Amino acid sequence: MTVDAVTSVRCLIVIPCLNEARYLEPLVRQLEPTLNELSATLVVVDGGSTDGTREIAASLAASVPNMRVIDNPKRIQSAAVNLAVATFGMDHDYLIRIDAHGTYPEDYCRVLVEEAMATGADSVVVAMQTVGFGLFQKATAVAQNSVLGNGGAKHRVGAESHWVDHGHHALMRISAFRTVGGYDETFNANEDAECDFRLAKAGYRIWMTARTSMIYYPRASASLLFKQYFRYGRGRARNFLKHRSRPSIRQMIPLMVAPVAVGAALAAINWLAAVPVVLWAAACLGYGAWMALGQRNPYGPLAAVSAMIMHFAWSAGFWRELLDIRQRRVAT
Repeated sequence: MTVDAVTSVRCLIVIPCLNEARYLEPLVRQLEPTLNELSATLVVVDGGSTDGTREIAASLAASVPNMRVIDNPKRIQSAAVNLAVATFGMDHDYLIRIDAHGTYPEDYCRVLVEEAMATGADSVVVAMQTVGFGLFQKATAVAQNSVLGNGGAKHRVGAESHWVDHGHHALMRISAFRTVGGYDETFNANEDAECDFRLAKAGYRIWMTARTSMIYYPRASASLLFKQYFRYGRGRARNFLKHRSRPSIRQMIPLMVAPVAVGAALAAINWLAAVPVVLWAAACLGYGAWMALGQRNPYGPLAAVSAMIMHFAWSAGFWRELLDIRQRRVAT
C-alpha cells in the first residue's frame, strides 16, 4: 500500500461525546497529526454536555485545522454519527468512528484505511482491550477482558484478521453507511450491531483487523456499569425484535440470569428455586477465585462481582425490552 494511495482518500473522523471533559483534549491532540496525514475532517458531536466538554471542543476547534464542532439535540451516539455524516459526509470516502472514552494507537486511522483498501472491505472493525484506574474500574476491566465478562466475543478478546458479521465499529465506507440508512436512531445502545445486520443483509462485507485495536475505559462505579449494561440488553432485544433473529448460545447463558434471580424469591416456598441463582453466583465467584489464584490477579474476586452486575443488568434490560408491549411495534 503506497503512501499516495492512503492519502488520496478522504476521511471523516467523528467523535460522539457527552460529558467527556476528562478525555476529549488528549484524544483530539493525539488525532491532530492524522488530520494532516489523511486530509481528514474531525467532527466532535456534543450531546449537550454539562461538564465543560462543549467549551473544550470549541476552544480546540479554534486552533486545530479541519476540526468542527456541532450539537446533537438527540444526545445519543447513533444520532451523533448520522448527523455528522449528513452534514459533512458528501465530501468524504470513509467514516472513522472514535469513542471519546478510549485511547488509540498513533497509526490507528492509517491502518484502518490501509486494511479497507487492501481487502476491499466496506467496514473495518477492531478488538477492544479494557483498562481501568480506580479499584472498581480495574476490576471491571479484568472482567470485560475475560471470558467471564465478554463470553468470548472476538471483538473483545481479539483474533486473527478475518471476515465477520459484527465487531466494534471503527471504519465504514460512507456510501455503504448511507445506502443502509445509517444508524437506527431508535437504538440508544447496540446501534452498531443492528447496523451490521443490515450491512450484511445488503451484501456489504465487514473485516476484523488484527493489525490495530483500541483501549476502552469502563464505568467507574457499580451503578453506572449497571445502567450501561441494562441499555445494552435493551438494545440487543430491540435488534432481535426488529430483525426477528435469535440470540446466540453465547448470549443465551447470561439471558437467563434475571429470570433465575427473580425466581429465587420462590425459595420461600421451595428451596430448589434458589439453586439456579446460587449455581450462577458460585460459578462467577469461583472463576474470580481462579483468576486470583491461578493467574495471580488480585482483582479476580471483585472482577467476578463486576461480571455479575453486567450479566444481571444485560439480562434485565433484555427482558425489560422484550416484555414491553409498547416496544413490540419495532418488530413490525
